[in-house]
Amino acid sequence: MALDLRPSDAGLTLRVRVQPRASKNALGGEREGALVVRLTAPPVEGAANEALARFLGKTLGVAPSAVRVVSGASGRNKVVRVAGLDAATARERLGM
Repeated sequence: MALDLRPSDAGLTLRVRVQPRASKNALGGEREGALVVRLTAPPVEGAANEALARFLGKTLGVAPSAVRVVSGASGRNKVVRVAGLDAATARERLGM
């Protein structure tokens, strides 16, 4: 299944599956249309969401402030909006 990237008002949205408390921050491929992201941060008090914004911002070449969790802030399955980026560029930068 291909990564589910959808155009939005000012960029794109993508589904993300977060695996907190990993040994290192890394992309884990794709699962059922969602980007799997492994993060060292624990899933408490928004630490994993902040780490996700920093990691995706760095990986996609945008500012961390351009990455926002729009759904699923307290769960592993999230919908993330990335401002200022199109789907083709995102796929290229993610290597997918």
